Amino acid sequence: MSQSLPPTRPTLALGRLFLGAVASFAAVAAGPLAPVAPEAYAAEPVARPSPPMPTLAVGPGDRLTVTVREAGGGADGTFELRCHPEGGDHPDVREACGRLDRRTTWGTDPFAPVRSGTVCTMQYGGPATAHVTGTWAGRRVDARFDRGDGCEIARWDAMVPLLPKLRA
Repeated sequence: MSQSLPPTRPTLALGRLFLGAVASFAAVAAGPLAPVAPEAYAAEPVARPSPPMPTLAVGPGDRLTVTVREAGGGADGTFELRCHPEGGDHPDVREACGRLDRRTTWGTDPFAPVRSGTVCTMQYGGPATAHVTGTWAGRRVDARFDRGDGCEIARWDAMVPLLPKLRA
């Protein structure tokens, strides 16, 4: 008389794996259990309007006042800048408006300060400061600039010619 031994652990594991695979296949083959919307059965696709693309509010509200101090070389002063259409007494209206247009993208603020906790080089770019107020792309602007470390110098330089070009 032959004795049969109980299945070993690897055999049990393979059996469970096989049963799991069969159950998964059956669930996929059964299809979705949730009701399907009627337009899914339509012979032709149902046209739905797409949401409007976000646009930047550029218009008569694009007016900035730029006050620069301690920049030297005749760069100090308060200047008005208008864009769309261009105007004001800023020394380089066309280039300043163009720079702002290029730096203005959906979801970003071209006047944003350096993020808290950013590691910046310990370098001093001079005593120059600037204060920019007004409205740009439909948003209120109240930004301050200085050249107290590498991050602030880079932030200032990214706004040239809205702000004067300075040497570090």
